[in-house]
Amino acid sequence: MNYENLHFNGNSLLSNDKIMKKLALYLYFFVVLLFESCAQSTDKTIQKPITNSFTANLVVDGLQNPWGMVFLPDGSILTNEKSGKLIHFKNSKKIHVKELPEIVIRGQGGLLDIELHPNYVENGWIYFSYSSGSGEGRGGNTAIMRARLKGDQLVQKERLYKGTPNTNKGQHWGSRLEFDDEGYLYFSIGDRGNRDVNPQDITRDGGKIYRIHDDGRIPDDNPFVDKSGAKKAIFSYGHRNPQGLAKNPETGQLWNHEHGPRGGDEINVVEKGKNYGWPVITYGINYSGTKITNETAKPGMEQPLYQWTPSIAPSGMTFVTSDKYPNWKGNLLVGSLAFQYLERLELKNNKVVYREKLMDGLGRVRNVRQALDGFIYVAIEGKGIYRLDPK
Repeated sequence: MNYENLHFNGNSLLSNDKIMKKLALYLYFFVVLLFESCAQSTDKTIQKPITNSFTANLVVDGLQNPWGMVFLPDGSILTNEKSGKLIHFKNSKKIHVKELPEIVIRGQGGLLDIELHPNYVENGWIYFSYSSGSGEGRGGNTAIMRARLKGDQLVQKERLYKGTPNTNKGQHWGSRLEFDDEGYLYFSIGDRGNRDVNPQDITRDGGKIYRIHDDGRIPDDNPFVDKSGAKKAIFSYGHRNPQGLAKNPETGQLWNHEHGPRGGDEINVVEKGKNYGWPVITYGINYSGTKITNETAKPGMEQPLYQWTPSIAPSGMTFVTSDKYPNWKGNLLVGSLAFQYLERLELKNNKVVYREKLMDGLGRVRNVRQALDGFIYVAIEGKGIYRLDPK
């Protein structure tokens, strides 16, 4: 609905009767859209656990949007609040870390994911993604930075990558971070609300997953390093808004999940140089109920390992390797923003064979990670970080 056209003044030529008819028409379309939206409010294909095998205990309270979290060797936790705060939770106290870069807080953007270098104990590098407004033009785009933590402040800050061009749009910044076994850093940038241009164009940032060295250099064997005009850091393309990135511990492959529109959230095995199809192929539709495309498959474009319809709005993901949860070992855990639960997915031969909802109704699950101590930690908007303690 265009609310700019809904105005009245003393010079209006509309009679009261016409005004009421116009209001009734607007109300009708509003109700239609509301029911279309509510049609996705349930998912009958997921199971509820017969018995709870854990207790969810709140370990860090008072967080509004804990986008990223990482666990330091001393047992403390670093968590990113989307509002631009980096919080160090240590000895039951919250320490606000200083000297962060300038962060654009717009729409879905802000201070996003955080990750440790695989050799953090030796080099102390911390990596994080955020919405950056520096550079050309107004607006902003997703950036990746590394820094070290000294006391209560960041030092030796180095910006490794920033998407271009800037845009004033507030949606689809991505962004998750993950290292592989060879020490490459992968990160995601969403399509930035420009779906018809960015995801399928390798000369533009947005709608991509990227691979760089830990210091920001571009690997010589990246798939598009020899393509004229291409963004050399691109590893795969045709993505919409990836907010989950994790290394499969059994295969070493990178997995991601990403938001579809209305339906068509996806899990993908991310492979070098592959095109994942957005928006040429998708299992989702526009939020208004209209079609985006008639195609769900096309030669040269990858099929998802799994797709959710209705959309769960996935955020955060982790593979369970801990012996603390023997019945979950090898499973995938994914947060749901829309349905407000943690989803457990059992896998067999790279296929989802069973789905179960955990922590149902506790809140919008923003992130889930397995920590160094083997426990699963779950970040919930408006509440904080919970630890799942097995019974």
